[in-house]
Amino acid sequence: MVGGSSGIGLSAATAFASRGEYLVLVSRSGQALDAAEKACRAVGAGAVDVVVDDIADSGGAARIVAKTMDLHGRIDVVVHSATVMAYGTVESMPAEVFNTVVDTAIHGTLHLAQAVLPVLRNQRRGVFIAVNSLLGSITVPQMGAYSTAKWGQRAILRTLQQETRDERGVHVCIVSPGSINTPVYDQAANYTGRAARPPIPVLSPDRVAAAIVRLADRPRRHVSVPVGPANPLIISAFRCLPSLYDWLVGPLFRLAALTKKAVSPTTGNVFEPVATGERAFGRWPVKR
Repeated sequence: MVGGSSGIGLSAATAFASRGEYLVLVSRSGQALDAAEKACRAVGAGAVDVVVDDIADSGGAARIVAKTMDLHGRIDVVVHSATVMAYGTVESMPAEVFNTVVDTAIHGTLHLAQAVLPVLRNQRRGVFIAVNSLLGSITVPQMGAYSTAKWGQRAILRTLQQETRDERGVHVCIVSPGSINTPVYDQAANYTGRAARPPIPVLSPDRVAAAIVRLADRPRRHVSVPVGPANPLIISAFRCLPSLYDWLVGPLFRLAALTKKAVSPTTGNVFEPVATGERAFGRWPVKR
């Protein structure tokens, strides 16, 4: 479970734990992993091991996979939800922040796939599940870094789906959530001058976790996790009505995704984890 100490990753970890599964949780933050380990044990995990490492590090994925194989001798399901996010225009965002957001998604996915897919092929079975985003299919002003990251990640995942067709027991799956109640909005780098929030309607991370668990049991190439029909409608407007979409998306983003609270520029958790902010749920009400 890469990114298993917060948000969707932690929700998925506890969902698997409640079935008595054996888990390996990975995060940059040892402190957050301690809390995640306790949460998983509390709901009945068969075993929980933790690995403190950074998937964006070129050697991180190999270390994670080697440790997991040493502990358990096989890998049945990989869930990759590790991500960082940044708000701000392409012009205003420091290049180092932009590049790190992109590297975490694209190179993190590349490193993990190159380390774990040979293991799954050798086993002739296994499921690789990556959490992408609605923003992997559209673009939004002031979220250029995250959209670039998720578009690139989706390209890698789609290519991997094509390249693993020769191994019937190996599956690469994509989960694309919309607006989810996680701490990522408070943890994000921000250069907009205003605090961020998830656009309504907001979905519980438990619903995304349930979709991930279903994929582990019954793999599918792609699952969108919208609130109602929102994701497909937004994607259709982006593709089929680009002029109308571009006219509306800026004002709607400022109205729905930014608050009136003024904030100073911050790098958030892009470069270093903020353990005190890592948890499964954010602070916003969700659509039931």
